[in-house]
Amino acid sequence: MKSEKSIVRLILILLVVLAAAGVLYSVLSSRFALTTITPVASGPAQTVNPENLPDATDFTMEDADGNLVKLSDFLGEKPVIVNFWASWCPPCRGELPDFETAYQTYGDRVQFLMVDLADGAQETKAAAQAFIQNEGFTFPVYFDTMGQAVAGYSIYSIPVTVAITADGKLLQSQTGALSAQALESIIAALLSD
Repeated sequence: MKSEKSIVRLILILLVVLAAAGVLYSVLSSRFALTTITPVASGPAQTVNPENLPDATDFTMEDADGNLVKLSDFLGEKPVIVNFWASWCPPCRGELPDFETAYQTYGDRVQFLMVDLADGAQETKAAAQAFIQNEGFTFPVYFDTMGQAVAGYSIYSIPVTVAITADGKLLQSQTGALSAQALESIIAALLSD
């Protein structure tokens, strides 16, 4: 009899915990959902009216030397692609060679900001720098050591790629690894703007 009561109590506790977890998940997923602003269609690049696009959220990050820079410092001359990644993330690692190729091809017309989510625990600036050096990547790497980018773009999963027009309008935000073709399509849309 005593063990039956213990089992019933345990089941009730589990049900309460599961219900609370469901509510928490619902609240967090609605609060931090990242949506595609303007999907880039496959096929020829399409012109988008920048007046209808939201402003990109500014944030502060560190450069390789520890200097603080802002996203807005890179706006004005050319469009910007921001990629949020970490060295421990397999999908991030998988797409970085395509970003290197794109940087080599389009770096004179598109500003690439490869932003490592260096939280100091799961990812450190030193680990990211060692990874970049070992892989031989030459694209510019920045570090979100203060979590401003994560908060500003509601990043809950990486990689995330954000395409921003030269005048600071958010053209597209994409969660998940990009294929080389998808990256080319985003770049074509930015350059046709």
